Amino acid sequence: MSASGWLGRATQDYRVLLLDQRGTGRSTPVTARTASRLAPADLAAYLRHFRADSIVRDAELIRAQLSPDKPWTTLGTSYGGFITLTYLSLAPEGLKTCLIMGGLPGLDTTADDVYSRTYPRVRAKVETYYQRYPEDVERVRRIADHLRDNDVRLPDGDPLTVRRFQLLGLGLGMGDHAETLHWLIDEAWDDGELAADFLYSVMNRTLLNPIFTVLHESIYGQDERPTNWSASRLRPSEFDGDGSPLLFTGEMIYPWMLEETALLRPFKEAADLLATATDWTPLYDVPRLQANRVPVAAAVWHDDMYVDAGLSLETAARIGNLKAWVTNEWEHDGGRASGGSVLDRLLAIAADLPPA
Repeated sequence: MSASGWLGRATQDYRVLLLDQRGTGRSTPVTARTASRLAPADLAAYLRHFRADSIVRDAELIRAQLSPDKPWTTLGTSYGGFITLTYLSLAPEGLKTCLIMGGLPGLDTTADDVYSRTYPRVRAKVETYYQRYPEDVERVRRIADHLRDNDVRLPDGDPLTVRRFQLLGLGLGMGDHAETLHWLIDEAWDDGELAADFLYSVMNRTLLNPIFTVLHESIYGQDERPTNWSASRLRPSEFDGDGSPLLFTGEMIYPWMLEETALLRPFKEAADLLATATDWTPLYDVPRLQANRVPVAAAVWHDDMYVDAGLSLETAARIGNLKAWVTNEWEHDGGRASGGSVLDRLLAIAADLPPA
């Protein structure tokens, strides 16, 4: 509807195509209704076709229709960076230049490797939040105690438990989320009960998309290594919700979410099957990436809560013709929050790299 921010910068030089990846937007959606039509094993088999390798093949099919004789430039933010490396592994001939914002994954790391690094970063973000708003230590604890002692229901009927309340930390890796969380906590009460507006906001902020929930750990699934609910297994006891200050959680998916959330419940058995899968197809061709000639410019957010900067830099060193720009000026949403400045910087970096 408008060309502002990074999109405004991109349209100065490019025709921009925004893709709804499989199962989202105007693509055929994956919903509770979809899940209810399939047996758990069939649903699990179906969902295996929604990973980065399938998304890359979709992109190549579209490119064959729109630009069959020319490669195109891709911009991948967060998971879009993961898809970019799969693209470079499967079909580098379709790529002219690749731009990545906060999305360089470890090439052969397991989900356990990722979450063992993620929990300390989340704790640090929560501590920073409380340092900024020390009055929220008592306010958050009061809400958690109320939830533990009472059967509180969200507007859709799902229970609001302490552990669901903790999911509000999911956005603490974004530039302005500490402020929005603070004001949500500040206005939580209405005459001794949790306010209706507060409950609606919590519901909306913690009700996750089925694709995101069910397939989140599978993006780290490689070969015979099961993910096996990694975030749940590695969750430190300090995140149990009993301590003070209460620690919010981050971008972690837990089995209970598919039990307590009505819209996710139809996916529970299929998600368990995916968590124990030991036959994942490889997502990255390391020798091909090492020999890569497509120019790749990647922004690495030094303080990224979601994508570990250390793993990102290890990956950057293993990919040919890639230049990384490391900065602590932006959080994970730097591509959006910076207007067009981050994209402008990446385009300049890419222009200095040898062409493919």
